[in-house]
Amino acid sequence: MDKDKFEDYIKSRYRKEISWYDNKAIWNHRAYQVFQWAAIILSASTAVLVVIGDGPLKWFAVVIAVLVAISTAALKTFKYQENWISYRTTCETLRKEYHYYEAGIHGYEDVDDKEALFVDRVESLISRENTLWVITHDRDETKHNN
Repeated sequence: MDKDKFEDYIKSRYRKEISWYDNKAIWNHRAYQVFQWAAIILSASTAVLVVIGDGPLKWFAVVIAVLVAISTAALKTFKYQENWISYRTTCETLRKEYHYYEAGIHGYEDVDDKEALFVDRVESLISRENTLWVITHDRDETKHNN
């Protein structure tokens, strides 16, 4: 692979993929934290309201209990934690691969076309993450349909 094609690949594919995985990891991490903390805080609040509440407070406790159920279901359904970890792992692995390429280590030492090897490894990492995502989400669909 010539240097111009490689530079084009780095700009048009590699950096965009890293940015995508990084942004998705950040978003899923935040969503996970919001729903997890909401479930924790609302769960604790429900118990207190049931004990001290009467009349309208009991209805407020019911509403909070529903919100806890929704938060918990969202965590399970949308897999924020799993996605966050998967996207962060892929992002960091892609970044690490460039460092290996630059340093000429981990398989880049004695290869004739290290740019082609880099592209192959990056595309393999992206493909593997996509395959794992499909498997994870299809497995849950199968469970729900049975």
